[in-house]
Amino acid sequence: MHSRDIKKIALLCNPLAGAGRAVVLTDQIALALKKKHVDYQTFSNFWPPTFETFTDIWIIGGDGTLNHFINRYPDAQLPLGIFGGGTGNDFHWLLYGTKTFYDQVDTMLHAEPRAIDVGICNGVYFINGLGIGFEGAVAKALTGKKKLPGKASFMLTVLGKIFRYRSKTYWVETDTIQFAGKKLFIDISNGKRAGGGFHIAPDARADDGWLDIVTAESMSPLKRLYYLPVIEKGKHMNLSCVIHFRARRLMIESEVAIEYHTDGEYHEAGKLEICIKEASFKFRY
Repeated sequence: MHSRDIKKIALLCNPLAGAGRAVVLTDQIALALKKKHVDYQTFSNFWPPTFETFTDIWIIGGDGTLNHFINRYPDAQLPLGIFGGGTGNDFHWLLYGTKTFYDQVDTMLHAEPRAIDVGICNGVYFINGLGIGFEGAVAKALTGKKKLPGKASFMLTVLGKIFRYRSKTYWVETDTIQFAGKKLFIDISNGKRAGGGFHIAPDARADDGWLDIVTAESMSPLKRLYYLPVIEKGKHMNLSCVIHFRARRLMIESEVAIEYHTDGEYHEAGKLEICIKEASFKFRY
């Protein structure tokens, strides 16, 4: 066996992800690696400061766990992999689709690393997407709450916000387009979907050097309810109330505090400065 084929994998588990699902999945991964005689070390509550003795890093959790990793280790150059141990797992789906557990393990052991872009908002990295307005309000409502299995908590919160959320006015300046107006949401995507299966930016790619921006005009609660399954299926891109374009840089302002999330993690700010950072991390997929 060549030295380049000998691996030592760091398994980074988020024990809170997926209501314990990540812990169970980590045990399954460890057993699979033992059977393949692959060296590994598991980290759960405490992740190491560096990964000097490892060849690969496998992250077990959802989009929030991956967001934590890229912000804690922004200079990580080892090949990465993500197992869907969270509630949404949208970036996992982007890379691995419907691969079985064992197919994914095999892929992550043998595939060549490929570069992935990340977005940066006010100095904070995001890898899947950033949601402003309605999506930010949903993320705020979910912050600190014990989540139900799957998408249940997310969908219940969405349904509640459909009837109560009030659209805000934004001023948006990008390197490709400028506009202002009252918007239900502004979504800035690196991946194709968010919220555990909503195909908000079905044409987005995470390796093309562009951010996909999708905005929806302010609309009545009944229209929001009507369009919810349309957006979930990614069939909204030709609607007259939706605008889609691509940009590398954006600046967004509002007369009130902007509620937004990065990969599901909630934030507030008066002004957002957003850009794409190309080929920042390498994933085996």
